[in-house]
Amino acid sequence: MKRSFLNCLVILAMTVSFLSPVAASEEGLGADELASLLKSYESYQADFIQIVVNENGNKVQETRGTLKAKRPGLFYWETSAPLSQFIVSDGETVEVYDPDLEQVTIHNLDDRVQSTPALLLSGEVDNLEETYKVSGRKIGDNTREFTLEPRSPDSLFTSLRLTFFKGELQEMRMQDSLAQLSVLSFDRIRLNEPVEAGAFTLEYPEGVDIIRDGA
Repeated sequence: MKRSFLNCLVILAMTVSFLSPVAASEEGLGADELASLLKSYESYQADFIQIVVNENGNKVQETRGTLKAKRPGLFYWETSAPLSQFIVSDGETVEVYDPDLEQVTIHNLDDRVQSTPALLLSGEVDNLEETYKVSGRKIGDNTREFTLEPRSPDSLFTSLRLTFFKGELQEMRMQDSLAQLSVLSFDRIRLNEPVEAGAFTLEYPEGVDIIRDGA
């Protein structure tokens, strides 16, 4: 099953419905605390496992891959075969390369795309409250959870939860308007380490179809 571009971006999230009951919140957290955590990330690199679950609770897809993000606006996403796909953002456009389709799609970073969960790791986070209703809580000494509910009815998801452990983003959970759930767990996290030159440049063979917004 080949994902569309927008579904590929919203994979960086998971649904609130999949969270197990936890201890009561120690104190309320909000957009300022979340923005402070995210702004401390000059770069973020990790491997991931993504699981997609349908409205009946059945797993319909599992993929593995790697991501790299660097402020301001740089993002790289790669999933392994059999659902191989590459997504790169330079802060102004997003390129999506599907090797199976021999196709590259180039999207402008309009307001709708900029509000996707993927770009929280590399985009602007000072005005989170303008885009999301943010609530959060502490769980024990080391875990922080934040729930984001988009204010726009045109958002790509209805609820997003981010889980941090000792300041590192470990997990993201999302539910979309079709009741599909996307689950992303991070491993081998490298926070604020140097990112190699050229990491945010997408290379693809000559002869692939290139499709641009509005074309």
